[in-house]
Amino acid sequence: MARAREQMTVRATSRRWAELLGQVGDVLSDVPAFLTAPLYRRWHLRWGATAAEVSASFPGDALVPGAQFRATRAIRIEAPPEAVWPWLVQVGCSRAGWYSNDLLDNLARPSATMIVPELQVLDVGQWVPMSPTPTERTALKVHSFAANEWLLWTKADSTWSWMLTPTDNGTRLVTRIRARYDWRHPLTAALSVLLMEFGDFAMIRRMLRGIKVRAEASRGRDHAVCQDPEHPV
Repeated sequence: MARAREQMTVRATSRRWAELLGQVGDVLSDVPAFLTAPLYRRWHLRWGATAAEVSASFPGDALVPGAQFRATRAIRIEAPPEAVWPWLVQVGCSRAGWYSNDLLDNLARPSATMIVPELQVLDVGQWVPMSPTPTERTALKVHSFAANEWLLWTKADSTWSWMLTPTDNGTRLVTRIRARYDWRHPLTAALSVLLMEFGDFAMIRRMLRGIKVRAEASRGRDHAVCQDPEHPV
């Protein structure tokens, strides 16, 4: 029995180191995008999106007037909106993660690869945490939504909306971020510029691809369940 427990501990430790190395590799592979994003800003602000999607009205567009950062990105997912929606509902640090660079945005905990039932409750006003302790300045909140159709997260200086449009082969998942740099608070504004202008594109691109992989993998199965988002199976 003791030997079996020791072997399980060794396997768990090996798996954790493998996960951590993979996360480091993900970050390193995105470093070029982090460093060069301002050079092709006009292109990446509409990555994957059609002209119609870029010009369309989204929930929350009027909530941040004078936004200096406006990005609309999209991806095609070969799964229906109802298979994509649950992955958005459970997003958040110390929740299911962000399906992006876990080393940077989820305290190195792997993002969930299964739907987590206890994280499927969605209420207006609930936190969408970007750190373990959400605050009004650092975390988003659920502003409004229509299940399987659209979702809007907000905080004082930004909005982040999602649109799910059914297609013949699945879903067009479109996301829009609008952010205002408030230079009345120089340090906060400078940090926002650094995060949005350098970090946003690589992280959102990886997140969209992460949702795509998960939703397509779940298609055709009855929403497989993981009880613990920190240890997805």
